[in-house]
Amino acid sequence: MIKAILFDLDDTLLWDEKSIKESFTATCQHAEEKYAIDPVLLEENVRRNARTLYASYDTYDFTQMIGINPFEGLWGNFNDEGESFRKLREIAPAYRKEAWTQGLKDSGIDDPVFGYELAEKFPIIRKEKAFVYGDTFRVLDQLKGNYQLLLLTNGSPDLQQTKLDITPALKPYFDHIVISGDFGKGKPDPSIFEHALECLSVQKDEVLMVGDNLMTDILGASRAGIDSVWVNRKQKVPNEISPTYEIAELEELAPLIKNLE
Repeated sequence: MIKAILFDLDDTLLWDEKSIKESFTATCQHAEEKYAIDPVLLEENVRRNARTLYASYDTYDFTQMIGINPFEGLWGNFNDEGESFRKLREIAPAYRKEAWTQGLKDSGIDDPVFGYELAEKFPIIRKEKAFVYGDTFRVLDQLKGNYQLLLLTNGSPDLQQTKLDITPALKPYFDHIVISGDFGKGKPDPSIFEHALECLSVQKDEVLMVGDNLMTDILGASRAGIDSVWVNRKQKVPNEISPTYEIAELEELAPLIKNLE
């Protein structure tokens, strides 16, 4: 019998991919206005430089373990406890400036001052671009009160909390919120799933993990012996990692659970 549901946050409940995309679009438009630069080209170049730079720092292994991606590094403050977060916090300003400045340079514009300006603008715009999937609240309304709900999210506690602060209607649905940066390891490590079970005081066969990412949400649940529901909105072809269940939209979740019972 299902007693609790674990939910991933980014691109399961929050439409983070759209938030980042629209933030890039809006920021790159400023460059277009100033230099008649192709905003699509600039975005591609900044994204590429961000990924390359991000992987070059000695914080990379830590960000991989916790689950903090390069584009979160472009707007997160990382005001979290611990030596690794302190390093990340120190690196972030130069990382942002370099990603944008080099992105501009690769697009034909050598202007470090403007690169810094864009790097400062992006986090402001990102905080204004909070998107939630259209069926998120309908589904949570169907489940709240009938099941314990736990948010199980990878990332910096400070940044994940910021995402919840700018979408304030989301947080009250959850009985517990577990963030990898607080716990010390991220999905797919089975220990964070086991910690979630302890928070809820339930057994592994009494929960479902719901998420969009095969490599973190679904693989981690599998390693912990927990049944999973893959939200496959983009109709991706599954790899060797197999979810227990697959749905195309979040709104299919409540009928699925009802069938299981």
